[in-house]
Amino acid sequence: MSGCGCPGSKTMTFEKAEQTETGGAKTSSPSQLRQWPVQLHLVSPVAPYFQGADVLLAADCTAFALGDFHSEWLAGKSLAIACPKLDANQDVYEGKLKSLFEDARINTLTVLIMQVPCCRGLLGMAARALKESGRKVPVRAVVVGLQGDIIQDEWLEG
Repeated sequence: MSGCGCPGSKTMTFEKAEQTETGGAKTSSPSQLRQWPVQLHLVSPVAPYFQGADVLLAADCTAFALGDFHSEWLAGKSLAIACPKLDANQDVYEGKLKSLFEDARINTLTVLIMQVPCCRGLLGMAARALKESGRKVPVRAVVVGLQGDIIQDEWLEG
C-alpha cells in the first residue's frame, strides 16, 4: 500500500450485494469491481484479494474502449490498472508484478492493452516480471482496437 496517507489508498474488498427489483443495489450493468485501490502504484501485491487470484492488468484506456469491460473482462478478477506512457516511476511496476507472481501466487494474468505502440510496454513489463519470478503462470495478452474491437487475443507461454 502507498505511504501517502490518503484514505483513498486504503485496501478494501467489496462483497457483491444481491441484486433485487425492490430497493437493492439494482443497476442495468452492475460493477464487477472487487477491490480498492486499482492503480498499480497503489495496490499491494500481498493484499488478500490478489492471493491465488485471476488478475486483470489493464491499460487505463481499455475500460473506455470496451463497452463490455466489466461483464466480459473484469468479472471474477482482481484488477490493477496502469498507463505505460504517462505513469511516472514505472520501475516500481515490474517489482509489483513480480511480487504478484511470487508472493500472491496468482493463478492467471490477463494483460489488456490498446493497439497503440506505447501500450506494449505494459505487456513487456509483465513478461519480464514473470521471467524473473521463475514461476509458470498463464498470461493472456489481449490487444484492443481504438474502437473497442479485439485485435489480438492469445495465451503466452509462461
